[in-house]
Amino acid sequence: MYAVTGATGQLGRIVIAELKKRGFGDKTVALIRDLAKGADLGVETRAFDYDKPDDLAKALDGVERLLLISGSEVGKREPQHKAIIAAAQAAGVKAVVYTSLLHADTSPIVLAPEHRATEAAIKASGLDYTILRNSWYTENYTGSLGGAVASGTIAGSAGDGKLTTASRPDLAEAAAIALVTDGHTGKTYELANDDAFTMTELAAEVSKQSGKPVVYANLPKAEYAKLLESFGLPPAAAELIADSDEKAASGALYDDSKALSTLLGRPTQTLEQAVALALK
Repeated sequence: MYAVTGATGQLGRIVIAELKKRGFGDKTVALIRDLAKGADLGVETRAFDYDKPDDLAKALDGVERLLLISGSEVGKREPQHKAIIAAAQAAGVKAVVYTSLLHADTSPIVLAPEHRATEAAIKASGLDYTILRNSWYTENYTGSLGGAVASGTIAGSAGDGKLTTASRPDLAEAAAIALVTDGHTGKTYELANDDAFTMTELAAEVSKQSGKPVVYANLPKAEYAKLLESFGLPPAAAELIADSDEKAASGALYDDSKALSTLLGRPTQTLEQAVALALK
């Protein structure tokens, strides 16, 4: 039996769909906080509230392999993840696949320490493990391209930094492969696209496909954070995004291992494909 945490999240839903497509739907359990939100998943669902650690082991009964999709509550993830790992041990889970952060062991991005701590806890647990160090989602950059076309500007703080992002569908497929196929025990994969792009190149591709002039405006981190707040983002989220963008300027979101395409057995999504999908 396979189980997926955060199964109603943006990544989790695609993982569930991928497992069903591969014929594992009847062997998959979706672990979710709100059962009502998982009614449309088409697999068994079990209540799984990270903040109720005493109830977690019961939900993992019969599970052999667990995909631990990192939680969304920044600042709370380390204790939440450790509670899940302890529950997996208590329930007799054999293996954990964890979605970490690109170069989590050395990354200067503010999210990295929670991932480092989780990786360490998994390795100390005695469980078989696979670490999937996911890059930033491509959709983080393409999700608001309609507004960029309208304004003629894409803003950020990444400078000329090379970005090897990855699409959610590609990362979800990789997670499903790591969960249900053999040969990944004890391995850590840096998962990023085959080809890098800069924000200037992203703007040029958007301009090319939309037929309208779009340029990249590089802003100081504080100014970019204020801009994000003006769009309605909470201050903490705006600061996190701006800080990560600034770190990307010095290579924090770049990797050339091509481990993602190797795991998938096919090329990763291209920038051209990502922009075309976003502008549909």
